Amino acid sequence: MKLKKGDRVKVIAGKDKGVVGEVIAVYREDDRVLVQGVNIMKRHVRDQADPATGRTTKGGIISSEAPIHVSNVQLVTRDADGKEVLTRVGSKRIEVTKTRSDGSEYSGTRGVRIARKTGKEI
Repeated sequence: MKLKKGDRVKVIAGKDKGVVGEVIAVYREDDRVLVQGVNIMKRHVRDQADPATGRTTKGGIISSEAPIHVSNVQLVTRDADGKEVLTRVGSKRIEVTKTRSDGSEYSGTRGVRIARKTGKEI
C-alpha cells in the first residue's frame, strides 16, 4: 500500500465520492484507510457502569469514521500552479550524503515517494 498517515486523499467511489480528507490511520492487513470526515457511521452505546469506582458513563448515539478500501481513494497533490491534482504514487531512489557515527560522510541512496503526474517528491 502506498498511502501513509497524514496524506491528503480524495474519495473516488462510494457514497462520499468527491470528498477530500486526511488519512487518519492505515490498516495494511485489510487494505483499508481511515479518512477524516468520510464514511461516518453511527453506533448506539449503552450506559456503562464501572464497578471499581461506581461511576457510570453516559450512552447514546456516537458518530465516527469507518475504514474504506484503499482502491476508493486517490492521493491529492499540488502542481506548479498550486492546483490540486489527483495522482498515483510511484517511488525512486535518490543519491544522498550520509554521516557515520564517527563523523565521516559517504554517498548512499534512499527511497522516496513521488507523484506520477508531477514527478515531484511527496
